[in-house]
Amino acid sequence: MSRPPPATRSDFRWFLPITTRFMDNDAFAHVNNVIYYSWIDTAVNRFLMDHGLLDLQASPVIGIVAESGCRYRAQIAYPDDVTVGLRIDKLGNSSVHYGLGIFRADEDVASAEGHFVHVYVDRASMRPVPIPDHIRAVMQTITIEGAT
Repeated sequence: MSRPPPATRSDFRWFLPITTRFMDNDAFAHVNNVIYYSWIDTAVNRFLMDHGLLDLQASPVIGIVAESGCRYRAQIAYPDDVTVGLRIDKLGNSSVHYGLGIFRADEDVASAEGHFVHVYVDRASMRPVPIPDHIRAVMQTITIEGAT
């Protein structure tokens, strides 16, 4: 089975620059895999907060993580600068499937690609609810063509 070609910056709709830290490197002198998951989580939540879609203390409807994953293609190491690209691959009734690309320095080809699924729930009951219209409207601005 062949791997699909790596994503490029043009495959994403929103970007967040991140600076690596010395402590991000592991014993093999590259960024440890757990750090990639931190970058993925940070990018998704920064998008939501920067667009007024998430108040960590008061939002009555919140997205909880149902699934995440990452495929590594090339090493990143401190002191590299990183940019995380974000898009929405699928926008469902109560869930959203984000696609992410992690880019080293100014490279056009992703060093890693991730996915992250939020299921929207009522904060009090923790039961799934439809994604509110005001959130859906902003999410549609980074949804790739053909995504539902």
